Amino acid sequence: MHAFDILGDPVRRRILELLAEGEQTSGAITEVIRAEFAISQPAVSQHLRVLRESGFASVRAEGARRFYAVEPAPLSEVDVWLDRFRRLWEQRLDALGTELARGRRAARTDPSAKGT
Repeated sequence: MHAFDILGDPVRRRILELLAEGEQTSGAITEVIRAEFAISQPAVSQHLRVLRESGFASVRAEGARRFYAVEPAPLSEVDVWLDRFRRLWEQRLDALGTELARGRRAARTDPSAKGT
């Protein structure tokens, strides 16, 4: 399965967001996902399995508990793909920064220009 097929699902993206905060038990993940998406525990388990089998997440057992963690390698591949588009928004952010600085300068030299 392609990385964007994995990330195209909002439940899997949310699970990865949770895992980005640190290792989580399957129970903790399930509790949040069930509350936010109103899906069953088996459905959450299915999403966790997809993330694990695609390499986006890893799991380790500690007694009866399963701890999930995000794996950075597949996300790095996505980042590499997005890199070719990054310059498009960085140029726009640079232009926005220039306009904001120009507005601040104008407000300092002419207080009546503030907010225009």
